[in-house]
Amino acid sequence: MQDATLKSDQWPVLKYDELKDTLTTVHLWTQIAGKIRLRKMPWLNHSWHVTLYVTPFGLSTGSMPYKHGLFQIDFDFLFHQLIIITSTGKREAIGLRPRTVADFYKEVFEKLYASGVDVSIYTTPSELENAVPFEDDHVERAYDLEKMGDYWQALVRVQKVFTRFRSGFTGKCSPVHFFWGAFDLAVTRFSGRDAPPHTGQAPNMPVEVMREAYSKEVSSCGFWPGSEQFPHVVFYAYCYPSNAAFGEQPVRPEGAFYSKEMGEFFLYYDIVQQAEDPEETLLAFLQSTYEAAANTGNWDRKALECDLSRFEEEYGCFRPL
Repeated sequence: MQDATLKSDQWPVLKYDELKDTLTTVHLWTQIAGKIRLRKMPWLNHSWHVTLYVTPFGLSTGSMPYKHGLFQIDFDFLFHQLIIITSTGKREAIGLRPRTVADFYKEVFEKLYASGVDVSIYTTPSELENAVPFEDDHVERAYDLEKMGDYWQALVRVQKVFTRFRSGFTGKCSPVHFFWGAFDLAVTRFSGRDAPPHTGQAPNMPVEVMREAYSKEVSSCGFWPGSEQFPHVVFYAYCYPSNAAFGEQPVRPEGAFYSKEMGEFFLYYDIVQQAEDPEETLLAFLQSTYEAAANTGNWDRKALECDLSRFEEEYGCFRPL
C-alpha cells in the first residue's frame, strides 16, 4: 500500500507530462469497467447510468444488477487493486500494475465469470481517436503507483468541493460523477428548458447518444487531466447552448480564462493547488462560471438557486472543508 496521507488542506502537485502514461493506462481500464456498467444498468437520462463514482479508496461502478443479485467493480488506488464483489459473497481481486490492456481485459472477464457474472461488451474504446479494441491492445502500458496516488488524492479533494457546490441548486442537477469516456469528474446543472439539437460529435460515440446528453440546457463544470493537444491539468466550465456573451463574462479567480477555440472557461489546477485556500479558490471558479452561463442564458435563478446555510448551522449537516 502506498502512503496516501496528506494534510486535509494540502493538494498534491500534478504535472501532465508526469501523469500521462499512467493515466492513459487507467483511462483504458476504466473504459472496460464503464462498458460493463453500460451493459448491466438500465438507461438513465444523459447517460448517467454509465458513470463511475469517487469512493474513499478509488473509483467504483456502484451496485449493478446481474442474475444472482448485485455486483460491483472497484478501482482501489490505496492498495492498487481492481476488486469484483457480488451479493452472493464472491470476491475477486486483480493487482494494478504495468501490463498490456489485452492482458488486463482478459483477466477481468475471467474474474467476472468466476464470480458468476455473465456479460459481454463492445470492446472498442469510446471517445478516443485511433482506438484499438481492448483484446488487440498488446502495447506494454505504464502504471506508476505514486503518480496514480497523487492524481487520486486530487480527485478526493475535487469531489469534496464539487459536492459542496452542488448543494446550492434546487433545480435538476447531476451527481458528481466520473465519465470514463473523456476521463473527467463533472457536475452539471440544468435550467429546466429544452435545448436545440446538439450537432457535436465524438469518436466512437453514437450521434443520438450525444444529442440525448445535451437535450436540455446545461451549465457544466469538471476536472480533467489534459491531453497531448492540451497538456495541462485543468478545471473547465461550459454551457449549452452558448452565445458570444458567455465567454465575455468576468469570472474568478485571477488566472481563469476563456478559450474561443474550445468554447469553455479554464482554470489551471496549479492555481488552485498553490492558492492559500484551494477550496474557496475553486468554488469561486465554479460559481462565477455558472453565473456567466445562467445570466447570459436567461435562467430563472430565483427559482433554481437556494441558500442552505441555515440548515447547515441548525442541523449540523455540513461543516466547512
